Amino acid sequence: MLDASSTNRRPRGVRFLIAVMLTAAALAAPSPADAAVSRAELALRWAPIHYQDVDATGSHALSGQSDYVTRVDFDGDLDGRNNWDRAGQAGAALAAHVYYSVVETSTHWYITYFFFHPRDWTDHPFFETEHENDGEGALFAIERDGSTYGVLRSAVTVAHSDFFSYTPTGSTWTSGGESIDGTLRFQASPHDTFQHPVTAQEAQGHGLKAHPQYDINGDGLVYYPSTSAETPSNGNDRDVRYQLIDIFATGGLWAQRSNASLFASLGTFAGDTSGDCGVGTWSCSANSANAPWGWDDGNDAPARGEIASDPAKLAAAYFTVPSGLARAYSYNPYAGAAAALAEAARTAPPTVD
Repeated sequence: MLDASSTNRRPRGVRFLIAVMLTAAALAAPSPADAAVSRAELALRWAPIHYQDVDATGSHALSGQSDYVTRVDFDGDLDGRNNWDRAGQAGAALAAHVYYSVVETSTHWYITYFFFHPRDWTDHPFFETEHENDGEGALFAIERDGSTYGVLRSAVTVAHSDFFSYTPTGSTWTSGGESIDGTLRFQASPHDTFQHPVTAQEAQGHGLKAHPQYDINGDGLVYYPSTSAETPSNGNDRDVRYQLIDIFATGGLWAQRSNASLFASLGTFAGDTSGDCGVGTWSCSANSANAPWGWDDGNDAPARGEIASDPAKLAAAYFTVPSGLARAYSYNPYAGAAAALAEAARTAPPTVD
């Protein structure tokens, strides 16, 4: 930059013209509010308000803490085979986190939300198993209609080894290869200005559906999407903020998919029968919880894991979409492991949870 004594200063008229041009350019440039939304912002916008039923009865309930959602490494490590025991230790950090992944086509965003519990448990001995780790979730399809966040058209939720499909009121999507199981409702959050979709999980086994197909029965937690993570004050806390974690983050859950301490196989968490898992109940099963790329409804056409890795295929199979669905992805990190995922879908035992 030239100082005031420089002999190479531009004439006053030229300086004025440049100033006018720069001002016009600044006015024409998009403001941050007009800029393209990030995937993290998109995931936060559509993250569900989540009702979690809580059962505090029985020793495996941990006074209700077995129904708290948290992160896979809540205990400070990525060992899937110690989570049952660590959840029961004094001072276990069960701050609320929910995982997400976003994949994109030219017509839609697809957001997968993954809810993790250290225990899938039961408090009676009759014909029900429990297991270490638990993973259920939901897929939301967002139409890219030109608005900042798009418009939510459908949801498919995971309840153990079954999928359930929903559309919000006014959606243009209708039943396709699968019948729509209900309406996805919305609710205002006290922590932002948005109406969010509402989901719910049952206690113990943690199957996930649209609220109120599952609901709180007595004690329960209401989780709200946020940029911070809170630990419930007790098993009947109706305002708990959860923080999102990107599955595709550097060193994140997807990057750990071959970590043998965390995963027994591609898409299936490692979990053993140590501790008191199965004591006083029917049994405890090993390696029985799944990440999104291991979710499967064996009675439906999409293959194992495609709810996350090829959601456009699942959407086309489940729904009739009048505006059409692009099937080529402009962003899909799962695609880099397509061959391994296809082999897992072909050879893996039936998904159980």
